Amino acid sequence: MTSRVTVNGVTYTGNRSVAVGNGRVVIDGKDVTPDAKQISIAVHGNVERLQVDSCEKISVTGDVGSVSTQTGDVDVGGNISGSVQTQTGDVDCAGSIGGKVSTQTGDIKHRR
Repeated sequence: MTSRVTVNGVTYTGNRSVAVGNGRVVIDGKDVTPDAKQISIAVHGNVERLQVDSCEKISVTGDVGSVSTQTGDVDVGGNISGSVQTQTGDVDCAGSIGGKVSTQTGDIKHRR
């Protein structure tokens, strides 16, 4: 399945890695940073890695390898084969989680 990543309403296809750091959004090594201060990311399909320092919300409809965020909610509709870590934010996963899940400030929900 070809994945689609939507950042603040703009969609990119065929992605495997999404990173947000120092105010920059990088998908598969390409800078796609929006002009807005608030960043929301939606992944439709599978992605290997999501690494985010700050984001309003991350949602994945599909499977993800691992998710790491300092600030932001994480909502995964599929499976997580690795770990999920967030400093401040809720974690909500519908499928299985292969690794550890941790948040310092937030809730962890596992729905099946």
